[in-house]
Amino acid sequence: MENPVASIGKVVINLARHTSSILVLFFNTIQWIVIGPFKGKTASRQSIFQQMVFAGVQSVIIVFFISFFTGIVIAMQSAYQLKQLGAIIYVAPMVSVSMARELGPVFTALVVAGRVGSAITAELGTMKVSEQIESLETLAIDPVRFLVVPRFLALLVMVPCLTIISDIVGVLGGLIVGVFSLKINMYRYFAFSFDLLAWKDIWTGLVKSGVFGVVIAMISCYVGLDTRGGAEGVGKATTVSVVSSFILIILFDCLLTGLFFFSNM
Repeated sequence: MENPVASIGKVVINLARHTSSILVLFFNTIQWIVIGPFKGKTASRQSIFQQMVFAGVQSVIIVFFISFFTGIVIAMQSAYQLKQLGAIIYVAPMVSVSMARELGPVFTALVVAGRVGSAITAELGTMKVSEQIESLETLAIDPVRFLVVPRFLALLVMVPCLTIISDIVGVLGGLIVGVFSLKINMYRYFAFSFDLLAWKDIWTGLVKSGVFGVVIAMISCYVGLDTRGGAEGVGKATTVSVVSSFILIILFDCLLTGLFFFSNM
């Protein structure tokens, strides 16, 4: 039986190794974004736009339905409590603020991590085990510049864009319940939704979504480029990528929420 102290030490060492490697990949990515345009051909615009379409446009339908039904659920759950207090009209800001500050960014990031992050890991992992990454290096093409940068930029841009769509659709979902079930006047619903929705609620959600986009890009690309063990290894890497992204999304959400809350920004 292995010494438990040795087991814990092994986990800590592996965690530190992976964390440092992800940070190195992140700084290399930023370096290529900054100096890439001044050193020959960088990641092509076509490649970046293709990744944007895959990560953003093709995820709109999923984000739409999840946000729409989330808005409906928030409205119904909050109405049950607020109706007892005679404050049924506050269902509107409950939905809008919840979506803008928390649920919109988090649910969007989870959808993107499950759909896009897993695909990125599987694609890069397959290239790694089939030695296509080594072929790029043989041709003097940096894999970070050619493979990671387009996906990083696509997620950095498209996750906040999807979050905006999620916020709007969530409010519309709450509107359906508010107008047709709770009999709130549509004009009053919109007025209360946006009167109590501060600019801080919007930009904090967008900051979160940008951070989530970076997390998904770094985890999925790193795990993909670190894949070993053939087809079985690709499957394991995809699972690790999605689970790690989910955990880190919730972790960074907690940290950012605490930062915004205690800083009184």
